[in-house]
Amino acid sequence: MLSFITPELVKPVEAFLTSAAIGLLIGMERERLTNAIAGFRTFSLVAVLGTLLAMLSEQLNASWLLAVGLLVVTMSMIAGAFFSQVSEKYHGFTTEIAILITYGLGAAVWYGFSTLAVMLAIGTTILLYVKAELKQLSEQMTRRDTDSILQFAVLSLVILPILPNENFGPYGAINPQQVWWMVVLISGMALAGYLALRIIGAKHGAALLGVFGGLASSTATTMMFSRHAASNASLVPLSAVVVLIANVMVMIRLGIIAVLVVPSLMQDILFIFMSGIVPGLMMIAYRWRSLTNAGELPLPVVTNPTELKTALSFGLLYAVVLVSSAWLQDQVGQSGLFAVAFASGLTDADASALSTLRLFAIERVTLDDAVIAVTLALLANLLFKIGLVLGIGGKALSRDALPGLLLIGIGLSVALVINQRF
Repeated sequence: MLSFITPELVKPVEAFLTSAAIGLLIGMERERLTNAIAGFRTFSLVAVLGTLLAMLSEQLNASWLLAVGLLVVTMSMIAGAFFSQVSEKYHGFTTEIAILITYGLGAAVWYGFSTLAVMLAIGTTILLYVKAELKQLSEQMTRRDTDSILQFAVLSLVILPILPNENFGPYGAINPQQVWWMVVLISGMALAGYLALRIIGAKHGAALLGVFGGLASSTATTMMFSRHAASNASLVPLSAVVVLIANVMVMIRLGIIAVLVVPSLMQDILFIFMSGIVPGLMMIAYRWRSLTNAGELPLPVVTNPTELKTALSFGLLYAVVLVSSAWLQDQVGQSGLFAVAFASGLTDADASALSTLRLFAIERVTLDDAVIAVTLALLANLLFKIGLVLGIGGKALSRDALPGLLLIGIGLSVALVINQRF
């Protein structure tokens, strides 16, 4: 700080400099538009005005000053908009809203929210800048896509907050909010994959198709490309790569969720998951060489992942697996937990693995048993996918995809044995 600035001036100078920088950042984006009614100078001045009036309102104990400033800025914009309309140069309210936000950010800086204000300024600038991309995205979205987003908003922002965060049911295994949180996590990742598939279309390569197909539904992706391989021999190399990528994504997805839900399991879970992911990636790299220009790629048909019926089904399955695992473990020991994990993992590794993590979190199972159960769920799900490849894909796809799937299973199994011994 410059020597002539006294300690009493440090806060005001920092606040005004931060406000000016915020105004310059947002104004920079608006300046590039030929029809914008404000640019660098206007946005900087509005931000500084917000900070100045916030300071005066605090010093004079006159909070109404901020409201007066907001009113003056608003009336100025209305007057500017009126004259712009007269000269046929006015185009929308985006810049005006950005000015109001800039004024508010300037005030927030003075009240000690500098970091948040800067973050919001960056977010606002990005939002203003990507207008063309957002417009293109909205044109690509269907009614079904919009339904998916709205339904996910209901799942995460409406239902989740009102559920009780208490343990109920046999063995205290069911916590409604925790159960629904798992539903939100799985639905969120599935929604990301589903929308990505819709956005990228069928022309951006097997890698993205496998990644997002695995996020949305690895089972649907495996089944769909097994069918394509069986009906068209030229699609066998492509199908093998997509199937392998989708099944590697299952482990990556569950690994991320496991670390978020139970951080204390990170070391053991990541070791086992990486032991399956690494050989899977090696086989993907090997098979990638056999790919040629496949042209337009077929997309897997994935249902709406956030539909309330789908969410309720997953939540119910998750709760049933929770209670069944806790009851069987109480009756016959750890073998009961492992039996449920394997059986439920055949068709849904998510519900099986996450229920085990929940039981570990409430200290119903030990760390070693939790790791074994999660791995068994993954192996069971992998076995089911191998069955799809063999039963639907035929010999050609089995020859290309089966070695990779088996290596993933072997990697998981060897890692489990090592983890238990050491």
